[in-house]
Amino acid sequence: MDINKAKLSASRVLVVGDVMLDRYWYGAVDRISPEAPVPVVRVTREEERCGGAANVAFNAASLGAQASLLTVVGDDEASHKLERIVARTGIRTHFGRDADLQTTVKLRVIGRQQQLIRLDFENTPKTEVLATQTETFAQLLPSHEAVLFSDYCKGGLAHVSDMIARARAAGKPVLIDPKGADYSRYRGASVITPNRAELQQVVGHWNSETELRAKAHQLRADLQLDAVLLTRSEEGMTLFDADGELHVSAQAREVFDVTGAGDTVIATMAALVGAGMTLREAVPHANRAGGIVVGKFGTAAVSFEELFA
Repeated sequence: MDINKAKLSASRVLVVGDVMLDRYWYGAVDRISPEAPVPVVRVTREEERCGGAANVAFNAASLGAQASLLTVVGDDEASHKLERIVARTGIRTHFGRDADLQTTVKLRVIGRQQQLIRLDFENTPKTEVLATQTETFAQLLPSHEAVLFSDYCKGGLAHVSDMIARARAAGKPVLIDPKGADYSRYRGASVITPNRAELQQVVGHWNSETELRAKAHQLRADLQLDAVLLTRSEEGMTLFDADGELHVSAQAREVFDVTGAGDTVIATMAALVGAGMTLREAVPHANRAGGIVVGKFGTAAVSFEELFA
């Protein structure tokens, strides 16, 4: 299937999951601290970007799709800043607020173009706010072509099984970026997109492609999934579906930063599937998008022109 901007702009993707504010402090490193054997970073510049599910929605919007973002955040400075950043990209925001929740913030300190340390600030949302999120999901579902769950194990997807069932009952494709060792809650989804480490955590190690193939298809059958898309870094990615396997090799390019590459892959898949592509048709484009974004620093996105030039 050929794709153009008009088809992509008609693709409406509902992104549900854990969001975070990505903060970057850049500075010069000229000396070691006299207090401890650590570098002293003289901060010269600060930057804030949307992270987690917000970065997934940003990637879908950057390609030209329409993106909506449903999530739970705190009622704090970080959440309001994040909502402003997201809204500027044209994404429709649906933020449930929990006054007792600390919005997840990941602070990365960068010196000499290298990440020196990352500081995480977070806690877990209340069940009451999550229940409200499920109601909002039901209201938003009919007006979207694809649903994407971005799970970072921060507590925002406690009701994901119910939402998957609703989406599939409505005939919507469901794409999931999974986390954790229990994938049973993703039962019935269209496709899950684990990386190697994430899949090994669930199915165990494999010693050959034959063993990997057997484990992936068994997982697909056990969870009643249409497909499993395994992202394999420098080895590209492999789609396991009812027709067998489709493997696409990674495109050789200099890697600067793998942060958010998985976000780009699944957002590209969702945007293209929402525009009418099959999973098999979308995989090569998602692979290329992931290859492009690792050449950028930090959480980043790919434009339509970059991907289809």
